[in-house]
Amino acid sequence: MYLKKAFWCEGLKSESQSQSSSEATAVGELVSELNKQRLYREITLALRTGLRDACAEFSFLRVRGLRCILKFLQSVAESDSTINLFCHSQSLPELQVVPVLFRNSLKQSEDGRVANLDHIFSVEPMKITSPSTDAEVALALRVLEGCCLLHSDSTVLAHQHKAIQEFEACNGIEEVAELIRDKQVEENLRMKCGEFLLLLIGHVNGRDKAPMATIHEDIRRLLGEKSASLIWAASQFGSTLDPEQRLIALQIQARRVLESLDLY
Repeated sequence: MYLKKAFWCEGLKSESQSQSSSEATAVGELVSELNKQRLYREITLALRTGLRDACAEFSFLRVRGLRCILKFLQSVAESDSTINLFCHSQSLPELQVVPVLFRNSLKQSEDGRVANLDHIFSVEPMKITSPSTDAEVALALRVLEGCCLLHSDSTVLAHQHKAIQEFEACNGIEEVAELIRDKQVEENLRMKCGEFLLLLIGHVNGRDKAPMATIHEDIRRLLGEKSASLIWAASQFGSTLDPEQRLIALQIQARRVLESLDLY
């Protein structure tokens, strides 16, 4: 979707030329504000339209959505004002492009073999998502490149998603939980694992979608209900504290997590 110029913009500007300087200034400010609001509406509409298709179950729909987003990014890059509006839109989770890319087109393919035949005899239909094609991945990478060029925080977000995906693929939660539970492991290492879990839970807390959508259930299964509740509560420690105080609070909470495990 390309951003279009407002049809009423030139008319108001021409009328302002015949008015006094103060009136012309007021009209100019009104035109500027209306134009900004119109551009932001078009940006959000273009993003919602493209992201809707980019989340589809079928590859051809995702490709259509990616092409829409790519054309939109090319249009956004034409002026600083639209770039700034796009950057602002990426602060809203529902309009962020990078997470959608990693959850769909750039998602690692999974083994599609059916473990059982329950879905055949049940009423609920089985949800099938077609794998990403080479063309889809190539488009997704171009969209990712465009987002990172226009919005520096998208680069950080991309690294975070990639790192979390790799952590999940390596069963990182299970490995960390095993180290924490093992009393034969050096205590400093267990402490660091506890600190890592607290930071990780605090980072992904509140997400209901991948990545790490089931982290609370995983912690509860691996470490028990009591320790999992303690980790969740402890992960909310003072975000308003200065870095030194946050480090001290993190170490104290990690110690409490270890003590809760050692009691059982």
